[in-house]
Amino acid sequence: MQFQQLQYFVAVAETRHFTRAADLVHVAQPSLSQQIKALEKELGADLFLRARGNITLTDAGEALLPLARRILADADTARHEVQELAQLRSGRVRLGATPSLCTGLLPDVLRAFHDRYPGIRLLIEEGGSHDLVRELARGALDLALVVLPLPTPSPALTTVELLREDLVVVSSPDAPAPGRGRRTVRIPDLEGERLVMFRHGYDLRELTVAACRAEGFEPHFAVEGGEMDAVLGFVRAGLGVAVVPRMVATRSGRGLRVTPLARPGLHRTIALAHRSDVAPPRAARELQRMLLER
Repeated sequence: MQFQQLQYFVAVAETRHFTRAADLVHVAQPSLSQQIKALEKELGADLFLRARGNITLTDAGEALLPLARRILADADTARHEVQELAQLRSGRVRLGATPSLCTGLLPDVLRAFHDRYPGIRLLIEEGGSHDLVRELARGALDLALVVLPLPTPSPALTTVELLREDLVVVSSPDAPAPGRGRRTVRIPDLEGERLVMFRHGYDLRELTVAACRAEGFEPHFAVEGGEMDAVLGFVRAGLGVAVVPRMVATRSGRGLRVTPLARPGLHRTIALAHRSDVAPPRAARELQRMLLER
């Protein structure tokens, strides 16, 4: 049974005339008649009672007609929905990002994307780079914003560098300034500070701890285990200082003292990643373009 045969069958059923039906579907009448006969042979039953000037449906034809109409309607719906997706009127984008990027980089970009494509649903998953790479590999995400270098480099992923961001030290304005009040803080100055530290698996945790150990000391944690919002809240409460991305400090700076790190400072490289073997959906490619052009 072919889709085209159902179109011809419905046209004849509605016009009760083979020639008018052929005109309706823009095909020669002999071709239409041939396809109807092929459909009847496939189904093993006549669909029409043919008498000169009088075409009526058989019982089999009456049974098939509502089913054929439904199939054709479903096909039109499928065609319309695919066209809607192609034109970015509907669909979804599954984007993974580290919590700090959800706080700093993404709000403005996602707002611009939503304003341009209000019919696209944005599904955001927060996690560390290791978790996001795993979710990308199993097809649960279309795109992910990760910190380079990746914890476990994967040849199955394509990464495009997005930005290189400075890290800064945040503290409570009611607490003594880190680095003895100097305009910048050196990594060795953190040896005498209580740090508010992120949970294990957080890229910023590994980066900060590695920088301290490179200067010959183990950092002292006043409290650890939080996500970005919790860490900033603990710092505001005066529990200690934290090393965070500049974008986060700028966006969430109310109630915080922000002090740059002395040169060479600390930085992190953010990249946009997707699977190499599967092209991202159209909507995801558009979000990718907006992120790269931000």
